[in-house]
Amino acid sequence: MTVNKINEDLAKERRKCNFDIQELTYIIDGGKHKTEQRRSIEENVLKTGAHVDLVPDECLSLKERYENAVKKSLAYSDLVKNEIAAFTGIESYGTPILRRLADAFFVEISPMLLHFGMFVPTIIGQCTPEQQAKWLLPAINLEIYGAYAQTELGHGTFIRGLETTATYDPSTEEFILHSPTLTAYKWWIGGLGKTANHCIVVAQLYTQGKCYGVHTFIVQIRDLETHEPLPGVKVGEIGPKLGFNTADNGFLGFNNYRIPRDHMLMKNAQVLKDGTYKKLANAKLTYGTMVFVRVTLVSDSAFNLAKAATIAVRYSAVRRQSEAKPGAPESQVLDYPTQQHKLFICISTALAMQLTANWLWATFSKYLNEMRKGNVDNLPELHALSSCLKSVSTSDASFLIEQCRFACGGHGYMTSSRLPQIYGFVVATRTYEGDYTVLLLQTARFLVKAWELAESGVDVSPTVSYLNRVNKHKELVWDNSMEGLIRSFEVVAEGKISHCVKNIREKMKTGMCYDEAWLLTTNQLVPAAEAHCRAVLLKVYHQEAKRLTAGSSVNVQKVIDQLVQLYIIFWSLEKTGDLLRYTPISEKDIDELQNRYDDLLSSIRPNAVGLVDAFDIRDEILQSTLGAYDGRVYERLMEEALKTPLNAESVNSSFHKYLKRESKL
Repeated sequence: MTVNKINEDLAKERRKCNFDIQELTYIIDGGKHKTEQRRSIEENVLKTGAHVDLVPDECLSLKERYENAVKKSLAYSDLVKNEIAAFTGIESYGTPILRRLADAFFVEISPMLLHFGMFVPTIIGQCTPEQQAKWLLPAINLEIYGAYAQTELGHGTFIRGLETTATYDPSTEEFILHSPTLTAYKWWIGGLGKTANHCIVVAQLYTQGKCYGVHTFIVQIRDLETHEPLPGVKVGEIGPKLGFNTADNGFLGFNNYRIPRDHMLMKNAQVLKDGTYKKLANAKLTYGTMVFVRVTLVSDSAFNLAKAATIAVRYSAVRRQSEAKPGAPESQVLDYPTQQHKLFICISTALAMQLTANWLWATFSKYLNEMRKGNVDNLPELHALSSCLKSVSTSDASFLIEQCRFACGGHGYMTSSRLPQIYGFVVATRTYEGDYTVLLLQTARFLVKAWELAESGVDVSPTVSYLNRVNKHKELVWDNSMEGLIRSFEVVAEGKISHCVKNIREKMKTGMCYDEAWLLTTNQLVPAAEAHCRAVLLKVYHQEAKRLTAGSSVNVQKVIDQLVQLYIIFWSLEKTGDLLRYTPISEKDIDELQNRYDDLLSSIRPNAVGLVDAFDIRDEILQSTLGAYDGRVYERLMEEALKTPLNAESVNSSFHKYLKRESKL
């Protein structure tokens, strides 16, 4: 990475940083060797220059942007495939590296994201060895391009309501795929509009006159030579969106389209030649791919928030605004406590999400190994965990990234700042792969069951073990330590879950059925699930930060501890209403927390730039005029402005066509 002369304000910030930035980078990455591997791959891929655009992507037409994204997708795939293959033992770490590197190539997103993110993993997870032998290598080598077609025009999160049908015909040993209504058309499918020639289709399976629910099928939708849609297939792109405009989101409909019997993914269930349905494994094993995607979205939220925080903090160190005193130099915006309040929680939250994502990945891997051995006892907890953490992480990241944009004033509104694109990407993740509210309600079902088990004296799973403690409001003694604050969030979660259970039971006493009582309690169940998630986030962040810094230098331990404290106290102040309702916190305690919070902002201030530098995000990946390492904010803004096609000519043709008038001057 070429570094220009550093802005003097940024240079001063780095000189006063009192901890080892690289040491913190190693902790964030999961170890020195992982940082070195990542940097080596980034250097080898980016030095090719294949990611560089001469014209800003946002200045291209929708068609041009898509075509550019396809070209770069293939270049990117070839480059990273060669680099990943050069390392051993990197498979489990490959995905974060790939997703991070992709940001250097794509302002928005690759149209082939779901090929690698869903199509290939589904082949690995749900195909038999014979099916993998047929499709896996061609998919990895990009001999075929795939998508994952689940969502429909009329159905999203409610998978059981999908309308696409796959009816088995034993006379020809084929499935007949059909879209019986307009709302049965697949919709929003990434890479489907113009890119994919195959896709995994989720459809209702019918055989011998009976519906066996949704199953997955691999379907060729385009001719491999001409790329024309095959007869019986209607496919296209869905049009412009707030973001993701290079994702090639498409629609797909079938008109009695036939596929061979063995194109049903048959690792977990099969339809025999005569039409007999045969279940081979616990259906819950198919949840693995879905949970995997939700786990990666927590990590994605962390990285995107880290990017936004890096941009906003560096810009705030360079930007000067107003005189603190008459005649004094204009102050750095980062010196204002209100700016620190906006931004330092973004740094802390990015770290919290990343450590939690790493912990969740380790938990997922452990439980996945148990599931492969037939033990699915921990799946409900894993599903509840991934659901609530996906919901809360994407929601928090969306809010805080927008806060970073606000903190950058008018310049943050420029697409060259990259903040609008980061926000446009992350705000979509709040909805896809499980809507915020729906996923929290799924977590709530687990929590209500766990509460009932704890009530009956049964020990519950680790993340809800606080329900086994008998916490009575009057018996609590307020504790302003970090451990005490974490326990108080568990008390809040327990109290909210308890109120939900009580409310459901009271409604059922009036004659309501359980489902109706549940429905009328959902406005309480959602915040109860969020409260549980907050308790998990606080506890995991606190524990993982201590574990990972156990052998670190004193200064690194100190600065991470400050970030952890800031995070815990920030949310304590945000949730004072809940704490006042469920714990014995007093006004004096709240005042003390506010004072500690303000002191933490002051303590973190000298290290703010060093902290975002520790995220170690290269300029090529950040792609921001405001957040580059050298701090040449104003020069870069002008350089980018001059690249727009409107500045390629001194007089635009619209002047002669429309604007020019006879002048009497």
